[in-house]
Amino acid sequence: MRGAKQMQQMRKSASELFGPAGTPKVIVVGAGLGGVAAGVKLKKAGIETFTIFERSPSPGGTWWDNQYPGCEVDVGSYLYSYSFKQRYRWTRSHAKQPELLRYIEEVIDEQGLRDHIVLGTSVESAIWDEARHIYRVHLSDGTVEECHVLISAVGFLNTPRYPDWPGLDDFKGPKFHTFRWEHEHDLHDKRVAIVGTGSTSTQIVAAIAPDIEKLFVFQREPGWIIPKGDHDFTEEDLAKFQRAVPRRRERIRLYTWLEMANFRRAIHCPGTKVNANLENICRGFMEAELADRPDLLEAVTPNYPFPGKRPIFNQTFYAALKRDNVTLVPRAVTSVTPTGIVDAEGDEYPVDVLVLATGFQPTNYLASLEVTGRDGRTLHEVWRGEPEAFLGMTVPGFPNFFMLYGPNTNGGEIISFLEHQSSYAVRAMKRMQREGVTAIEVRPSVFRAYNRWIQRNMRGTAWVVSNNYYKAATGKIVTQWPHGALLYQFLTNVSGRLSSTARRAVGATTSLPPAREPAVPSTAA
Repeated sequence: MRGAKQMQQMRKSASELFGPAGTPKVIVVGAGLGGVAAGVKLKKAGIETFTIFERSPSPGGTWWDNQYPGCEVDVGSYLYSYSFKQRYRWTRSHAKQPELLRYIEEVIDEQGLRDHIVLGTSVESAIWDEARHIYRVHLSDGTVEECHVLISAVGFLNTPRYPDWPGLDDFKGPKFHTFRWEHEHDLHDKRVAIVGTGSTSTQIVAAIAPDIEKLFVFQREPGWIIPKGDHDFTEEDLAKFQRAVPRRRERIRLYTWLEMANFRRAIHCPGTKVNANLENICRGFMEAELADRPDLLEAVTPNYPFPGKRPIFNQTFYAALKRDNVTLVPRAVTSVTPTGIVDAEGDEYPVDVLVLATGFQPTNYLASLEVTGRDGRTLHEVWRGEPEAFLGMTVPGFPNFFMLYGPNTNGGEIISFLEHQSSYAVRAMKRMQREGVTAIEVRPSVFRAYNRWIQRNMRGTAWVVSNNYYKAATGKIVTQWPHGALLYQFLTNVSGRLSSTARRAVGATTSLPPAREPAVPSTAA
C-alpha cells in the first residue's frame, strides 16, 4: 500500500515537472544512425515526448549525405548494425550506401519513429535557461522550441574541409566535394582529378576509373591499406544468415576480432605483436599488388608507423592505380588554374572535372550547432579548440545535454557506442522522472580525471607521431578512443549516477507543450 502511494506521488511529481505524459520533452539533433538509436531507446523506455530534427530531406545521416560512387562501409555488415535489428538480408559482407539507407529506413518504420522525425529542418542553436531548467532551441525555419533534454546526434565527419588553394574559384569545370557528389555530370569522356587518397577517395577511384577518359589522383601522403575482403554473399550465404545462430556467430566473430585487436591498445601501439602483424599484412598486400610497378610501390608506401592515420580498408585501389588511364601524382596540390591543377613541383595537369576528397573537420565538433550552457558560455568557448567530454557525451556547465559520437569516441565499434550512449542518456532521463529532478550534470572533478586518463592512454600510440585528423590545432588527440567497445560499455553502464549531480528547478515550472508534429511527411527519398 505504501509503495503504491509512493509511486502515485512520483507520477504526480513527474507530471508536474514535465507535463501530462510525465516524461521529459526531448529534442534529438540528426536522424542518422545515432539519432535513430536514441529514438529507439527513448521509445523502449516509454518516453514518447521527443522530436528528431534532420537538416536533410531524408533520414540516414552520413549514409544519405555521402552518395559518391563506390560508397560502402568498412565494417562487416552484421557488426555494423543495431543489436536490436540483426535480422536483415544483407547482400554483401560490407554493405554499400543504398543498402545501408534501406536498413535505416526499415528500422525507422519497424520502431515507429516516422512520426517523431521532422525533415528539412536543422537545429542551429540551443540556450540553457537556468531558472526553468529547459533549453530554448532555435531552428532553421525561424521557430523556437523548448525541451528538457537535448541530444546531439550530428555525427563526426559531417562538416567538409574545403581547401584554400589560389585559383580554386576560377576553375571553369564542375568542382565538388565528395560529401555532395554531383551526379548530373557525365564523366565518361572527361579528364577528372580527385584530390586526396583517404578512405573515400580509394573507393571512388576504383569505382570510376574503368569508365572515364583520364583520372589524376593527387596524393599528399599515402595511407596504410588493409585488404578488406569484401564480397557479395552467395545464395548459400543468404540462406545461412536468415537463421539466428549463424547471424549471431558472425557478429560475435567480428566483434571478438576487434576486441582482441584493441586489448591493451595493441593495434595502435608500434612494437606490439598485433600492430606488427597488421603492418606486415599491409606491406605484403601492396608488394603483391604492385610488384610490377616499383614506381607506384615507392609512392604509396607510408613513412610513418601503422596506424598513424586512419587505416584504409580497400582491395581494389592499387589495381585501379595501374590502369593506363590513371596517373598517381604523389604530391600535394598548391593551386588551381581555370583549366587545370598545379602540384607542389609546379607541374600543371589539365582537367575537366575537379573532385575534392579533402576530408572533413573532425576536431570541430558540433560545428553546425551552438550550445550555450548555464553560465552563458558556448560549448566552443569552453573547449577553446580542444574538445573534450566525459565518455564523449557530457560537459560540466551543460545540464541535460548529451553528445553521441562526441570527443574521443572514434575508432571503436561505432554502432555499439551509439547504442550505449543513447542508453546512458535515457537512464539519466528515467532518473529525472524517478527522483523528481530537472537537471543532471557531470561532476567537474570526474570530467577532469576522465580526460586526464584518456590523454595518458594516447602515449605510445602511432597517432602521436603521425600527421592525422585526430589532433586539435594544439596537437592534442581529441577524436580517438584507444580501447575496445566492452570497456566503453562497462564505463557507460556503471558511471551515470557516480559521475553526475542532480537538482531541481526552484520557483518555476518546467512543464512544456507536447512534442512538435512533423512539419513534412517523413518519407524515404
